[in-house]
Amino acid sequence: MGGRSQIDTTFDVRTDSSGKDPDSHSATLRRYHRLLWSKPLPDGSPFDLDARLRHSSEKGVFWLASDAITHTYSTWSRPARLVAVLREVPPAELTAFYDLGCTVGAYTVFPYAIQIDGKWRRSINQARGMHHQVRDRFDLTLECIRRHYDGGEPSPLSDVLADYSDFFRLFDSFRGYVQHFLLEDLVEHDYRSVKFLKGFDAFAGDALPVGDIAEYREYMMRSMDFIRARNVRIDRFASALEAGDPGEVRYTPKF
Repeated sequence: MGGRSQIDTTFDVRTDSSGKDPDSHSATLRRYHRLLWSKPLPDGSPFDLDARLRHSSEKGVFWLASDAITHTYSTWSRPARLVAVLREVPPAELTAFYDLGCTVGAYTVFPYAIQIDGKWRRSINQARGMHHQVRDRFDLTLECIRRHYDGGEPSPLSDVLADYSDFFRLFDSFRGYVQHFLLEDLVEHDYRSVKFLKGFDAFAGDALPVGDIAEYREYMMRSMDFIRARNVRIDRFASALEAGDPGEVRYTPKF
């Protein structure tokens, strides 16, 4: 597609990371983040990122960092139930999943860790990776973000999301956040619920796809479908940037 002159959704971000974590070492991924997320906020004000993914304006200063939002868990050595399930998955399937997860559609940005009252607080990346009820799953993270905007039900990430409320306030609403970061394919059309990558039990059960190979494959296929769909959205966005079409890049309010 035309937009690939700026953003190539087939590019493997491991290519230019010298064998290190692409989130911090792929210059191409960082450039893609800057191109994708530097655009107007719901209130029409600009949200421009510099080469270090920093935004500075009257709205505040926000330092952002890349984060992978899909995971194969194939490198995890525990829990034993997960390792046992992964042994049953053909290596070719895991490789295809991992490779797709190294395209730009499988990444987003969150704020760096901040200091509050002189104390460093965990970043959202850290909290969602460490919490046993989330386990790095982005669909569960997105449900926590939805609840943050809704202001009703608590979630496993309530405290850490509250720490970064200034960041989330930029996007006005859950709908605004989802649209800014091109996450529409992981929510229902009314923006009132998340499309989960495996059965959701209100954070009561194991967040990991450890039931059996069928459960893992369901999680894998839904994850891959999401990445592909988001890459299509990114392609369309990139084409709009190239064509100078603001209709494709601005926030779409709810009428």
